[in-house]
Amino acid sequence: MSTKAPNPVDKYVGSRVRMRRIMLGMSQEKLGEALGLTFQQVQKYEKGTNRVGASRLQQISEILQVPVSFLFEGGPSGGASAGGFSEGTSPAYVSDFLATSEGLALTRAFTRISDAKLRRSIVEMVEQIAVREGPDKR
Repeated sequence: MSTKAPNPVDKYVGSRVRMRRIMLGMSQEKLGEALGLTFQQVQKYEKGTNRVGASRLQQISEILQVPVSFLFEGGPSGGASAGGFSEGTSPAYVSDFLATSEGLALTRAFTRISDAKLRRSIVEMVEQIAVREGPDKR
């Protein structure tokens, strides 16, 4: 009995749904209620285990207050572009980072800092720490 691996696009779209849901502070249960589904079904969508149909994508994008295109931004393209990502998009590690709870927490907190000089100082501090920690491991 072999299980089929999720399609990379399905996984990516699911991770974007999860990222946006968490950014809004919405639970899987709440999203499921709005969609008329169980939280388990939302979980399967977010993991890419189950594909999301076109009408459901539209419904999800409306609930999450983003255009449908947001769910695909920076993801694997259907074409044969280098690395499987379309040109001009953020590298995959940015999306991967934002999909983590730490990445979202850091982004939320950072964007609440209004002082531009302080924000720049924080970026410089983090860059210095990264240099001390060793070579880029991406």
